[in-house]
Amino acid sequence: MGIVSGLLLLPLAPVRGTAWIADHLLHEARRQLHDPRAVHARLAALNRALDEGAIDEAAFEREEERLLALLERPARATGRRGTTDPLQKGHA
Repeated sequence: MGIVSGLLLLPLAPVRGTAWIADHLLHEARRQLHDPRAVHARLAALNRALDEGAIDEAAFEREEERLLALLERPARATGRRGTTDPLQKGHA
């Protein structure tokens, strides 16, 4: 990047910095979402919630299916662009 282009693009630096931070936060959120230890912990919490009567069988089965799907697709855990991801579909 030359001096002139650097000076011309300087006003965009805060936007580019914010986009960089947002991209890294998204990558970390995807990594944590697909971390097997975290998924196992959520499954354990889900089982406790069912045992305590906090959720019904239908809700348990839906969430269990979603969590098990996360465990079965480790290739998607990398957060690479172009892969299908539950966060992209609004399933957080």
